[in-house]
Amino acid sequence: MEHAMIVVHRPSAGGGRRVSVHRDGRAEILGLAHSDHDLIVFLEAAGLSYPAELLDDPGWVEWRGGGPHEWGATP
Repeated sequence: MEHAMIVVHRPSAGGGRRVSVHRDGRAEILGLAHSDHDLIVFLEAAGLSYPAELLDDPGWVEWRGGGPHEWGATP
């Protein structure tokens, strides 16, 4: 698979974060993650190899509106 940009969006009011992959000029929503494990499962399903190693790589994953690995509801 070619290089993709993964976006983990801001935490939702009910908890969890929407995850999308951006490639070929398009964005595809992968789902709502509530943990690093959920995110890894989404990335595996999108065809990324070794997704656990990508979570802290800003060249692959952009964490928006909250810090990395924060999954709770917004205050």
